[in-house]
Amino acid sequence: MESVPPVVLVHGSWHGSWCWSLVTEHLAGLGVPAVAVDLDGHGLKGPSPLSRWSRPFDQDAYAAELSPVADVTASSAAATLVGQLRRIGNGRPCVLVAHSMGGVVATAAAEQAPELVSELVYLSAYAPVSGKPTSDYFTLPESGDAVLRLLVGDFLETGALRIDPGDPERHRAIQDTFYNDVDDATAAAAISLLTSDGPIGIPAETLTVTAERYGTVPHTYLICLRDNAFPVALQRGFVAEIDAVSDRPTTVRELATSHSPFLSQPAELARAIASAHRDASARTSPSVRGNHIS
Repeated sequence: MESVPPVVLVHGSWHGSWCWSLVTEHLAGLGVPAVAVDLDGHGLKGPSPLSRWSRPFDQDAYAAELSPVADVTASSAAATLVGQLRRIGNGRPCVLVAHSMGGVVATAAAEQAPELVSELVYLSAYAPVSGKPTSDYFTLPESGDAVLRLLVGDFLETGALRIDPGDPERHRAIQDTFYNDVDDATAAAAISLLTSDGPIGIPAETLTVTAERYGTVPHTYLICLRDNAFPVALQRGFVAEIDAVSDRPTTVRELATSHSPFLSQPAELARAIASAHRDASARTSPSVRGNHIS
């Protein structure tokens, strides 16, 4: 069992390790060890601006307050993630699964420490490997504006991509964007758990990845075909960009889901992750020499 690589699950903006709970149950049933982590600025490491809790609520103050996570960058969050990979893997390379904006941090981590990643699985995720910041992709025609319409305030002023999950009038838009195939009760519970701020330092940073480091890591991309937050054309575009700097073509699988299959179809998502895990386990088994199975 010591040779079996664990799976490390990374969430996207405004989410936390909690969003993977249904998937980890299914992975356990498939015999796949998995751990979900909180990125810097999120989950248990993601405090909200004080104005979020003020009563009476002041919308203008909320839209303007400097974010308590404004100093988080892609590189700093990746350094924390690398430490988590070392701790969880205990010397073994891990299968790293990253959703949405978490793909930026995972990309940086794979460049920082490729020896700790046996497979990088993108789930409808940003993979900024072309030498431009993730924020540049926000305004592309194929990106759409569903997520941008959820934002409040000026991210240059607040240091964060800020949403208002506490406003009931915004819940339908949030559900339609992230959870359009998730049942209403589960979607409502998920919205209540969202943090308000996604650190702008993650998408604003320009990453440099190399064929010698990032490019040696095998990649899988899980495309979500019913995604309202991250259109399919953008997802496929990232696959092409990954392939341009990688040793081998990206393995592509399609899921007929929204942006959040971890809530709508956790069993199917777990099977896709387990497939990538089996491939990585085969490559890192004692019969493997170098990058080839003997």
